[in-house]
Amino acid sequence: MIRPLLFRFSPEKAHVMTLEALSLIRRIPLASRIASLCFRKKSPSHGRRVFGLDFPNPVGLAAGIDKNGEHYNELAWFGFSFIEIGSLTPEPQDGNPKPRLFRLPEDNALVNRMGINNKGVANAIEHIKSDPPKVILCASIAKNTASVSESDVAADYTKAFSRMYDFVDMFTVNVSCPNVEGLRNLQDVSYLSDVIDPLLDLRICYDTYKPILVKVSPDIPREELDEVLNYCMLSGVDGIVAGNTTTTRDGLKTDEKRLEKIGRGGLSGAPLFGKALDLVKYIHLKTQGRLPIVGVGGIMTSEQAKQMLDAGASLIEICTGFVYEGPSAVKKILKNL
Repeated sequence: MIRPLLFRFSPEKAHVMTLEALSLIRRIPLASRIASLCFRKKSPSHGRRVFGLDFPNPVGLAAGIDKNGEHYNELAWFGFSFIEIGSLTPEPQDGNPKPRLFRLPEDNALVNRMGINNKGVANAIEHIKSDPPKVILCASIAKNTASVSESDVAADYTKAFSRMYDFVDMFTVNVSCPNVEGLRNLQDVSYLSDVIDPLLDLRICYDTYKPILVKVSPDIPREELDEVLNYCMLSGVDGIVAGNTTTTRDGLKTDEKRLEKIGRGGLSGAPLFGKALDLVKYIHLKTQGRLPIVGVGGIMTSEQAKQMLDAGASLIEICTGFVYEGPSAVKKILKNL
């Protein structure tokens, strides 16, 4: 009943309205408890230990929904065992001009060129202080768009990492978003090491160990991916998030003229699943299962969730699947695992 109403609004407007509605519902006595009873499915058999953390189930919410780290506790009502907030940059930024988010309903997909719009890490920290997380929290961090030089880029990741360290349970280093100029270039190992090495060195200074994951693109050439995987396994990176949105438009049902009108942007949703699944399989085989993988991309059904886990993913994330399948998406997945 609600989705057709939301789909009458622009995707970005519907997104904002949904999050605002969750904040209002939270103020109603017992509302959060009722939502949890309706949408959470608890079972000891679903639990798993990954990265030294105990996850109640393998399903998390990918970055892009709770961009500012302000709604993680409300989103946890829907059964997610962990929430990835962000991506967060050291300083607030507006992102790309609107419109920048588009639905492809014929394909159960979205195209976005948001440009990592967010209120910055300071805002997220203040919210986390005032509303302690009741769910495992992962921070996706990225550079500010205005940072171009290698030293400024590395400094951005270090700032975001150090400021957020005491407030989240784990980190995803986003070096693969196609909507920020130069970001995907950081997947080149020579650049990647400049970003990750300072974070690994800095982590030693803290009393509590926090896992660091690297998010790679499904479009990354295999030779380049091999270098990234070798670096991750030798350096002390804890895992891989595979993957991000894709710039390809292969096999879509959406009219070509509409796609031309939408233009550039990262594609997520059902058409991405095959590419994401192949990426997870490749990484699992290449690393012989020694590097934990968070599989993400196009998971819309419980069958696809099982395929992703069977391919070698230790955990999975959904995002566009949550938009199209609704609040019971996680419960359906867990019921059929």
